[in-house]
Amino acid sequence: METSTHMHVPSLDVVRRMLSEAALPVADVIEERDLYFAAIGSPESPDGIVGLEITGAHALLRSLVVAQLRRGTGVGRSLVAHAEQIARDHEVATLFLLTTTADGFFRRLGYLDATREGAPPAIRATREFSELCPESSHFMTKSLDT
Repeated sequence: METSTHMHVPSLDVVRRMLSEAALPVADVIEERDLYFAAIGSPESPDGIVGLEITGAHALLRSLVVAQLRRGTGVGRSLVAHAEQIARDHEVATLFLLTTTADGFFRRLGYLDATREGAPPAIRATREFSELCPESSHFMTKSLDT
């Protein structure tokens, strides 16, 4: 069965399910949060999702999940590229992320290791940064200036 490659906004139920299945934080994924999510594939069972939390000139790339059968097919790269474009559209200068397992993937996409202590105050104030991701997470950054 051919999978759709267009991006769409997934329902929060789908986001929560995919995040839970991937053992990623879901505690702050609620209706009134200022989070942007995109998905690729079918609305009911996407091939992948990505989240973006914009805090002015900075944003936190978060919640990247690719379905097991779609890993290594470019889905993750497409989702990250889409999130980066949305961030640029919102005049975000720098993206940050926390990961426990995908630091190599993000390095290949141009993200650099950073120190948590050097994070901007708006990023430090996010629940993802301050309480949901373990201290052992890799903290990474990428400048979106072109």
